[in-house]
Amino acid sequence: MPIKRDQTTPVKLVLAQPGDVDDLVAIRIEAMRDSLERVGRFDPVRARERFVSGFEAHSTRYIEVAGDRVGFVVVKHEPDQLVLDHLYVRPSAQGAGVGAAVLAQIFKEADAAALPIKVGALKESASNRFYTRHGFQFVESSEFDNYYVRQHLTARGVPSPSGEMM
Repeated sequence: MPIKRDQTTPVKLVLAQPGDVDDLVAIRIEAMRDSLERVGRFDPVRARERFVSGFEAHSTRYIEVAGDRVGFVVVKHEPDQLVLDHLYVRPSAQGAGVGAAVLAQIFKEADAAALPIKVGALKESASNRFYTRHGFQFVESSEFDNYYVRQHLTARGVPSPSGEMM
């Protein structure tokens, strides 16, 4: 059943635990299945192995709306950038502004640290439009993915509320 969310319903990010891997994999498969089937690459075993091989609980947060876990996000901190490694929202919660609310929280973290954010998106996925709509710029592509970067406020020359360059 689709979730109902208005702008006053908060989107919370809750730290995942090491034992959550099976639940996270299930969310990933549910969110990615249609896109992967479109390009002939849906393989639940491969999806699990790929996620588990890079899983870091300390970088992974569940996305909760009204107490329901509707997805998760993985943001890895590197010395010169943040890597938005995964952002999955269950199909029943898509289109309700959940992804945009999550990005707003990640943007605050990146801007506070003065770091750009890098993200990859499967070429045939609607997530490409989602990321460009939210200020990410295309930088390169590989066989299956497109890669984007969103610069932090200082790099974009955006002034702070006090008028100083952030």
